[in-house]
Amino acid sequence: MRLLPFSLAAFFLLSDALAAPSPAYPAQSIPLVRRARPQRNATELGSWLQGQKAGLEAKYGGGRSAYQKRATGLNLITNQDSDSSFYGSLAVGTPAVSFNVILDTGSADLWLASNVAAASLDSGTPTFDASSSSSFKDLNTTFRIEYGLGAAAGVLGQDKVQMAGFEVNTQAFGVVEQITANLLNAPVSGLIGLAFQNISSSGAKPFWQTLAETSGTMDSPLMAIQLTRYTDDAKAQTLEPGGTLTFGAVNTTLFTGNIDYQDIPNGLVGYWLQELTSACPRVLCAMVDVDLYLSVGRLDCERERMSLTSGSTSFAAIDTGTTLVGGPSDAIASLYAQIPGSVALTGQSQGFWSYPCSSTINIALTFGNSTTSWPISPKDFLFSQSGSSCIGAFFEANTSGTTPPWIIGDTFLKNVYSVFRASPPAVGFAELSSVALAMNGAVGSAPSPTIGSVSATVGASGSSSQNSAARDVRAGGVVVAWATVVVVGVVWGALGS
Repeated sequence: MRLLPFSLAAFFLLSDALAAPSPAYPAQSIPLVRRARPQRNATELGSWLQGQKAGLEAKYGGGRSAYQKRATGLNLITNQDSDSSFYGSLAVGTPAVSFNVILDTGSADLWLASNVAAASLDSGTPTFDASSSSSFKDLNTTFRIEYGLGAAAGVLGQDKVQMAGFEVNTQAFGVVEQITANLLNAPVSGLIGLAFQNISSSGAKPFWQTLAETSGTMDSPLMAIQLTRYTDDAKAQTLEPGGTLTFGAVNTTLFTGNIDYQDIPNGLVGYWLQELTSACPRVLCAMVDVDLYLSVGRLDCERERMSLTSGSTSFAAIDTGTTLVGGPSDAIASLYAQIPGSVALTGQSQGFWSYPCSSTINIALTFGNSTTSWPISPKDFLFSQSGSSCIGAFFEANTSGTTPPWIIGDTFLKNVYSVFRASPPAVGFAELSSVALAMNGAVGSAPSPTIGSVSATVGASGSSSQNSAARDVRAGGVVVAWATVVVVGVVWGALGS
């Protein structure tokens, strides 16, 4: 735990956050937050692992045949449950009320739990009360969210939404009135999707996309995310500083070198797609390359390289709403085959693998036509440990044939500075700076949701505030295939069943 480095890092971040918004430089950042890991026994672990796998498959359509989802500003992030999830804050309505929402680049819908659903939520979870907002409009459209082990349902509404110094005054979002218990963990009240509109289950244009497509609103049509690591910190609190989300610009204090942008393949705008690539990059090359290094005690094992099939079978969604990394069963099995002593788990833990904790696993991923490999810290690959056995953070995910077979979550994203660019559509990665790295495990307070000044206001259509978001909403019922894969660290006594 490092106190002084965090103070230095906070200086760089807060100097931006506290500055008065400037219409000439419309980039905004928000802080992210995190919570401490509860302990679970072997039975609870198995149920939890099963839920994570089911949740990811529900989100990405496991067994389905088609897609189901279609000034500058700083927002500080909160790290929840030792890297289990990351959330930021926004404000809704007139008068504006602040809420914490999971930040999810793997979906495109915004939804909030309403006061009607309060009985199913953790005590102290803030809820949205439509009757308390003079600017709220009921769009008379049903809204339903399904995930692996539960669901949430309600109606679509429209209201003013503020985040990181920007406001969309006719933003459509789900107002959830019925929700499965434990779907949300206090103080989180909902989720904001940060992918593209064409995978929005409601059909509404996402908040960030409205900003990016409105001329003169942001310096650059992009957002950037930096996440912290506390998974290896035994003294981590339930909520910790989680990093930053920046709209409209990149924070040069948080990365070094150049940002390595790789275009979204084949113009498939929807998810933030990347191609995992091989050692032989070429134009439109679409293969996966995972460099695996093993160190067992003092014994260094031979470096191995795993190349996967080219094309859409190696597409990956870059997803802040997923905690781990999911991939095709054969590829995951090939990866663990390179780790001596690894074992496929069974029963409720099926799809996950154990390996000897005496092994230090280093994996590096390469994307698109890049020659740069991005390493994942062994601290992030090690998901959970009991005695001499560990569970790996890469697991088998059964997505549908038309959704990305690879889901790259926070296990990877904690190791890079990530940039999501709308035009031309691309994802970029850069090496974290010493300032960013000093935030990992640092002593500090999690950010509190606040309502700041607004530097730019736009309508949901991307033009004037008089335009209605209703035109962006599909008529009829909506089924959202969303389930943020929130990984909860555990202490367990047995592997498999």
